[in-house]
Amino acid sequence: MNNDMRVALEIAPKGKKVVAVAPDWPGLERGAASGEAAIERLLAYVPRYAAVARRAGMEAAFAAISGVEVVEQYAGTGSTDFWGISFGFSSIDQEVLSGEALERELALMRACWTFFDDVRARVSAELQRGPRGGGRDREHIVRHSIAAEFDWGKKLGIPAPDDSALSGEELAAHREAYCSAIRGLHAQGKMARNWPLRYLIRHTAYHALDHAWEMEDKDLTGKRA
Repeated sequence: MNNDMRVALEIAPKGKKVVAVAPDWPGLERGAASGEAAIERLLAYVPRYAAVARRAGMEAAFAAISGVEVVEQYAGTGSTDFWGISFGFSSIDQEVLSGEALERELALMRACWTFFDDVRARVSAELQRGPRGGGRDREHIVRHSIAAEFDWGKKLGIPAPDDSALSGEELAAHREAYCSAIRGLHAQGKMARNWPLRYLIRHTAYHALDHAWEMEDKDLTGKRA
């Protein structure tokens, strides 16, 4: 049985950035200066993504992956060049999903949210700064991450909550509405405005996961003298 992980390569217009996307595992995406480097970086994050697969109840399927198969190369956008992350739509993003496949992807997106919330709860409020003192603290990252979710919710017709909805029942309600709106658009065969639903799901998952890993990497818990 072939247990290779499918990977799509998003090539930035200037050719200086390539993003490796694992389309079957929303959130698992990494960029670098070349396709080979991007795949290598993606694979370096596979052990970290296992925590997401476990929360989604897909630990065994994820652990069974034994290799990589590049299934597509597609054009990115100017933002791919600038940020080094995926902003282009692959042909896979635009495929019609069955209801079962949609629920699988939603489960993984929700697992990324859960992982983000778990990391938020355990890392230090102050995070490690850069060599020149730059960087953000935990709550700055949290506000930025959740504000992005609120903004993308507008593509689904969901009004953005106020700033008090950064945690607890209000945030949970917004995320539930987010998933319900995706299901509703899927049933109608519609996109989230100009975004394919599959891209919205993986981009949402990626953003939460990327910032969760950022907080983990900069956590000062137990590191102070």
